[in-house]
Amino acid sequence: MLKRWQHWNRKAKLWLWIITLIGVVAAMPLGYNRMTMESTSKQVEYVFDYRDLVEIAEIQARPHDYIAEQIQNMKYVGVTTMSLYESSLRELQQAGRLTYYNSKDVALLQSQLEPKGQNFTYLLFTGEREKEEIGPIIREAFDRVGAVYRDWSFGGREGMVIELPLQDALLKPINFDPITIKTLRDAGFHILARFSDRVLPYDENQVDMLLSQLKEYGVTRILFDGDKVKGYTNHAEDQSIDSFGQLLNKYGMGITLIENLKKPQLGINKLAFITNYNAVRLYSLSPEDALGMTPQAINDRFLLAAKDRNIRMFFLNAAPSASLEKSGIINSLDNLYMSMKGEDGIVQTLADAGFPPNLAQPFEVQHPSYAKPLKAMVAAAAVALIALLISAFVSGVAIPVFLIGLVGSAGLYVLKGPLMEQALALGAGIAAPTLALVWVMNRIYSRTAGSERSVGGTEWSTRTAEGTSETGVKWVFEGIPARRRLGLAINWFVVTALMSLVAVPIIVGLLNNVTYSLVLEQYRGVSLLHLAPIALTAIYVLLYTGESKIKRLRGFMKMPITVVMVIVGVIVAAAGFYYLSRTGNAGTTLPFEREFRTFLESTFGVRPRNKEFLFSHPLFFAGLFLALRYRAAWLFLIVGSIGQLSMVDTFAHIHTPLHISIIRVFLGLGLGAIFGLVLIGVWQLLEGVWRKWWPVWKRKFAE
Repeated sequence: MLKRWQHWNRKAKLWLWIITLIGVVAAMPLGYNRMTMESTSKQVEYVFDYRDLVEIAEIQARPHDYIAEQIQNMKYVGVTTMSLYESSLRELQQAGRLTYYNSKDVALLQSQLEPKGQNFTYLLFTGEREKEEIGPIIREAFDRVGAVYRDWSFGGREGMVIELPLQDALLKPINFDPITIKTLRDAGFHILARFSDRVLPYDENQVDMLLSQLKEYGVTRILFDGDKVKGYTNHAEDQSIDSFGQLLNKYGMGITLIENLKKPQLGINKLAFITNYNAVRLYSLSPEDALGMTPQAINDRFLLAAKDRNIRMFFLNAAPSASLEKSGIINSLDNLYMSMKGEDGIVQTLADAGFPPNLAQPFEVQHPSYAKPLKAMVAAAAVALIALLISAFVSGVAIPVFLIGLVGSAGLYVLKGPLMEQALALGAGIAAPTLALVWVMNRIYSRTAGSERSVGGTEWSTRTAEGTSETGVKWVFEGIPARRRLGLAINWFVVTALMSLVAVPIIVGLLNNVTYSLVLEQYRGVSLLHLAPIALTAIYVLLYTGESKIKRLRGFMKMPITVVMVIVGVIVAAAGFYYLSRTGNAGTTLPFEREFRTFLESTFGVRPRNKEFLFSHPLFFAGLFLALRYRAAWLFLIVGSIGQLSMVDTFAHIHTPLHISIIRVFLGLGLGAIFGLVLIGVWQLLEGVWRKWWPVWKRKFAE
């Protein structure tokens, strides 16, 4: 009975590989669908924060003239859009619409004593236009909070008295400044309206009226100010996010997603779903970077963001700053203008790369009828791949693991579909490179020890002579000429890479959703992906090659711990910590590494990963060559396996266009193979020198 079960499990491994390959083929149309979607949004929008311009102008001798001049400059260099916030009394005064006072200030103006028991807010409009257009939005704002107000005038100017302390009145949100909107529209700018959730309670009728007015001004997209979307605070009581999303659909407006926030704005995922993902990604250039970076560095950063991260809106910030060196107040506007204008500027560079300036457009998402059945096949392939990995370590469990995986995945899909997709994508991402590494370790062991191993049901058997040291420990293997070792290394390098890349179509097929391209959802478990295959491969080498794994495990358990072991453990832990710190978008970089990355980007068009083509691929290639002769070279393979994981991780960055990831991986493989050949050549040269001169040196030392 046991033999029959083992027989069926061996046959099951072959069928699991077949299911995996069927899933790989099924993922191809889904990948093509994603590439088609990614090609539908190419226009980029350059947005400037109008509030920053007002604050810079406030410290100029003639603020209004300064604003008018800078508006012309921005239009000339290619800024397409101005970002406007919901207003406040402070911002209206900065814009020159009114002047505000407290009771004490008014008493001084009127040469009177301050009235006792009164601390009100007094407003004077700059002119008749301001009274007619700004007055209504102020009254609406203070009606909303139940404040008492009345008309007031002084010195021939009309105004109003609000029975609230000035400090309180300054905090009340007011609707968008209509005069500023008209001025910017007349200057040829689009408007990006920034909504907050500070206007409480949420009033559907007022929001409807406001969006209708903004639509008349040509507003097509909004951006949220603060840590939550409009309507989030009251959503539990009156479903206000649903209401706001439906109003956005009514007026054909989309939303904007800010890149690299510490945490997503609350409610943004739900609102994106309601608006059918009418959303674009935005990168914000901080005032410090706008002032401190060179024009070329800003240019390179914007180009990389558009190409590699699907960024379609660039938000430009500026701020005044005191400079002791220049003995005055400086700002970043001139540096931004230098970065944007001219044939080498941002606008022209991105246009030449296929990203013309215009209103940013969302992805056109297609939902073909074949997507769901194909994704089900891909999910089955992921389960099969995970079952193959487990059966490589625990024999005789391929069939039950696969069946349990199918049932569990189906149940998880019913409960929470995205979690099932992410779990299977992570499992496949770990399984494929681990199986590839186990396969190549078995090939090496069979060549050097005459043993037979199988991965996924395929038997391999070869024998070769081996050498031993004087103590009986096998350190050097003889019998395979260098040319043959090089041929085997090339073959295994290619096959291992292809086996690792089996995970890629599965990940692409499972996470084939616009939510991943917009980074509303992300591939989970990146750190685990980077560590698990290395750890599993090391365990396999230590316990599953050679004699009984139980015997080996007992030997390791009885092994005395030495100071050297502790030192090596600390070094390995430090290296692992640094390795993990390099993963993800917030990974640390070495000095001059950014400049080197820029060089690679400008040279190849797509930057290969440094850790792949400069470190892991060459080390892995050389390790394959050397492991056929030196047992210690297996360590090179374990460390060099980082490249296999990194290739899979490249495709886990779903916000990167698929064709960019494909080019990046194969460019890294090609360059890594070249450097690996160089490394092998250097080793052979040094080995030849050692063989020739070591006997001579040994005799001289003996004398």
